[in-house]
Amino acid sequence: MTPGAIRTEDLTKHFGRTVALDGLTLEVGDGEIFGFLGPNAAGKSTTIRLLLGIIRPTRGRAWLGDIPVSDVVRAHRSVGYVPGDVALWPQLTGQETLDLLGGMAGVVDASYRDGLVERFDLDSSRRVRAYSKGNRQKIALVAAFMTRPRILLLDEPTAGLDPLMEAEFQALSREVAAEGCTAFLSSHLLDEVEDLCHRVAILRDGHLVEVASLAELRQLTTTIFEAELARPAPSFTDLAEVVAVEPMDGGVRVTVNGEPAEVIARLSAAGVRRLHSRAPSLEQIFLTYYDTRASQRRAVATAHGDMGPRDAVGDEHRWPTP
Repeated sequence: MTPGAIRTEDLTKHFGRTVALDGLTLEVGDGEIFGFLGPNAAGKSTTIRLLLGIIRPTRGRAWLGDIPVSDVVRAHRSVGYVPGDVALWPQLTGQETLDLLGGMAGVVDASYRDGLVERFDLDSSRRVRAYSKGNRQKIALVAAFMTRPRILLLDEPTAGLDPLMEAEFQALSREVAAEGCTAFLSSHLLDEVEDLCHRVAILRDGHLVEVASLAELRQLTTTIFEAELARPAPSFTDLAEVVAVEPMDGGVRVTVNGEPAEVIARLSAAGVRRLHSRAPSLEQIFLTYYDTRASQRRAVATAHGDMGPRDAVGDEHRWPTP
């Protein structure tokens, strides 16, 4: 990995007394697909707006490649952007929208653009006002990729897409990454991030709390024990390392953040018939970085058959509509 596609140093943004982002120092390399995670108000969209030069930092600096983000004209020549909520010009057709956005970008690979339109199964002859949310999202994706940018800033890029188009987006992202393009992906779809990203950053209340590969996060964080027991499950309420406890048929599932020796000892005392341990999913890792109410955890577990904060949605940003 060659460093330097995206760099920030002490990047900070205050809105009055509200600290939206505090001291973000981060480096993303060429050809890396980088996940940027956090719930609402964590600072994700603020970071992207700072990288785009839409807002100015309270302090700190950032670069896209070797260009300061304050040099907006030069910096934007190497960037493709998908906003969190796509707002387009309703009176234009899809093709006219792509032509307009391509003219703003300056350089478009027309044959590549046409291939993307076909690949995303987009009818570009229709007016935008007739598009579904998913088709508007396809326009944004084609517009971002068609300039063959060095850097992609993607804020919830698959919102509104069906599973087939989500898979197409993932395949395309891998292809351009293999060619050296960097993708900075803000998403609340943790399964997507887990499937696609080389590394992830976790943001909480404007602070960067972790940057690591998924394998490193699993080693640094939790282990999940699923135990079938001969007797009732013991209590773990006094153990700080226990993140969550969920009942199972004939046993218990325990998520441990730290040394598991005492947990294993208590399970053994309850008569272990079968014990299975596994690495956590990204959703479960994400949960350990946030104070989540037990009721929320139960609701998520019920809905998805496992634990994970799928309600941690991303902030939104729109293209301006004239």
